[in-house]
Amino acid sequence: MTAADTNDISDRDYVNSLARGLEVICAFTRTRPRMTLSEIARATGMTRATVRRFLLTLVREGYAEKDDKVFSLKPKVLELGYSALSSMGILEVAQPIMNDLSKALQESVFCAVLTGDDVTYIARTTSDRLVNVSISVGGRAPAHAVSTGRVLLAAEPVDSMHRYLDRVTLQPITPYTVTSKVKLRAEIENARLTGYSMVDQELEIGLGSISVPIRSADGRVLAALNVCCPSSRTDLDGMRTKILPELLQASQAITRGL
Repeated sequence: MTAADTNDISDRDYVNSLARGLEVICAFTRTRPRMTLSEIARATGMTRATVRRFLLTLVREGYAEKDDKVFSLKPKVLELGYSALSSMGILEVAQPIMNDLSKALQESVFCAVLTGDDVTYIARTTSDRLVNVSISVGGRAPAHAVSTGRVLLAAEPVDSMHRYLDRVTLQPITPYTVTSKVKLRAEIENARLTGYSMVDQELEIGLGSISVPIRSADGRVLAALNVCCPSSRTDLDGMRTKILPELLQASQAITRGL
């Protein structure tokens, strides 16, 4: 569905309760995986009574759990995203191409999507090397500190990206993490212009990363394709000259296969 299509949806067709329920789900993030009723109400701007009804529904349906006064999401929530991705065919198409890319580069390869202020890794392939990157499928990382996040944010509408920058807190995960919103905006714009993003030790000391978008046949960005490698093996110049061309070819191959 295009932006024009969504603009054609009338108020009569809009299900407010569903939209607010999804907002409750999205309130949980990597930095806020467990919250009380009051905390979720503050995060969403809803009343405690409204949030309580949504949370208890999610608990009953197996998407969330309650431990005393604290709520958290359960893995069943991932089924929502996987159903959408499976319907696009992206996982089925991407995995063998990622396997070949990892074998050729002898580095770890990942596929990620944007989920709120984080990225979630939906597929991975590790190399035959003894040292590999320990990011698991379903794992999340703050979008501002990873190349996948910057590529995916660059694909967002400008107003969405501005809202993200307004609300996000740029936590210094390592001494190299970008914590200036002005600099992060510049990095996102650079990813938009060049079609790729690189980060060096912003998520983890000794780890470099480069990402490119995976696009649908009509040009929409569906996910980000990513290669992570220890900085001791490959520096930024090496990622740009050796890894980027292979990464772009793999991304284009996935698009052709969709």
